[in-house]
Amino acid sequence: MPDLSSLPPIPGQPDPRQSGVSRWRIFSWTLFDFAQTAFSVIVITVVYSRYFTHRVAGGQRWLWGAAVSLSMVCAAALSPPLGAVADYSRNRKGFLLLFALTCISATSLLFFVREGMVVAGFTLFVIANIGFEGGMVFYDAFLPGITAKTSYGRVSGYGFAMGYVGALAVLLIVRFMLPDPGDPSYLFYVRLSFVVAAAFFLFFSLPLFFFVREPPVSGDRPRSLIRAGLTRAARTFRALFIDREFPSIARFLIAFFIYNDGILTVIAFAAIFAEQSLNMSDEAIIAFFAIVQTSAVAGSLVFGVVTDRIGPKKTISVTLVLWTMIAVAAYFVDNVVFFYVVAFAAGIAIGSSQSASRSLMALLTPREREAEFFGFYDGLCGKASAVFGPIVYGVVADLTNQRIAALVISLFFITGFAILQGVQEPGRAPSRA
Repeated sequence: MPDLSSLPPIPGQPDPRQSGVSRWRIFSWTLFDFAQTAFSVIVITVVYSRYFTHRVAGGQRWLWGAAVSLSMVCAAALSPPLGAVADYSRNRKGFLLLFALTCISATSLLFFVREGMVVAGFTLFVIANIGFEGGMVFYDAFLPGITAKTSYGRVSGYGFAMGYVGALAVLLIVRFMLPDPGDPSYLFYVRLSFVVAAAFFLFFSLPLFFFVREPPVSGDRPRSLIRAGLTRAARTFRALFIDREFPSIARFLIAFFIYNDGILTVIAFAAIFAEQSLNMSDEAIIAFFAIVQTSAVAGSLVFGVVTDRIGPKKTISVTLVLWTMIAVAAYFVDNVVFFYVVAFAAGIAIGSSQSASRSLMALLTPREREAEFFGFYDGLCGKASAVFGPIVYGVVADLTNQRIAALVISLFFITGFAILQGVQEPGRAPSRA
């Protein structure tokens, strides 16, 4: 065996002489996932969504749906050009910090949103969610620069696992912080939970900004980054979906758009299904999401290793079969115990499908265009898809019931599976890890 320590590092790959430093950078990168899920689980999923709907908007659910849709559409529109700007400027940290602070600041201000303050509650959430979703473009684009191709799946899985651990941690903090719902101070502590989520996000995101390096600057910097970014994003859209210069990336993005639509719909309506179909209490719903987060950690870690062994495409295919089974099982759920079993399976599916999807995108994406292509992955296909699935689910549920709506969502997973099979996965050297 040659002495690897005598060789110079491969450009764009971790230096084998500094494996300890590389592992610390990977850990610092995953801590951002740990941090940001505080916003996702407390604001979007468990606490603020219900507080806004029932207390602020007087039970008008459509206002919450409109806030989510508007923020996702804005983030989707911003992501591709900003991703291209980040590639040109080589300042991903700066853009990530801007979006993170936007989310953290707006989330903190949710503390002041009280009953009837619809405009303030609506606007602050939209701003916070744009910050949260917009920052994901720059965060994900760091992945190819901190590890080798043969470890994309494992490292991506570590990130998602850390995210679910963070979500579980902040859920437990809020669970023990909240008094009994009959306590006069209950709503104060509900609003305080938004400050806790913001502080959690801020504190644990700091290591990425201190310890993860920017990629080296290459090429000439254009005079106008915004114009260059928009031009490049338009060119990338044409290359992907019109000229088909990257057919496997285009096909994968279409498949991801469809099956991710189904995943986001399940996430958006899980608490509503639990509350309305099974009459679950607040404590039971928090326990439900704790189960989801716990199993998602296992899914991210186990399937991260599986992804490196069999490849991300096969891993995604397996998870889409699991998602289809989950959607069908939801039709037959008639008690809380069965629902917890389905929740455990859903957690495994969420962690594994998201991790493997990010790995496949990193594997397909050409060097020097990571942030630009991840803009389409996270933005155009990841965020914009959140608009259609919930609408389909809501309409079907209103016309029939939520069980039939769950069956309809299974079609998203089946269709995504079929399209994914046409993706040509690049050759991968066997992992030595």
